Amino acid sequence: MPREWNNPVRECWNTPIHQILKAIDNHTRLHLQTGDPWHFDQANKLRRYLRDLKDWISEQEGKNIQED
Repeated sequence: MPREWNNPVRECWNTPIHQILKAIDNHTRLHLQTGDPWHFDQANKLRRYLRDLKDWISEQEGKNIQED
């Protein structure tokens, strides 16, 4: 299944995904600077959410292709 970066399923998720990636970077940076494990945990929670979101998006894309 070829992926396009800006298809109807992904379009509304591009900006939130970008923001979540920035938040992961911020938490990682702060964890490395301060050693605060809270930032490490938050970055991991966001990574899990993003992985789940991307899996869901891929599933939706698959459904849309099957409907065509």
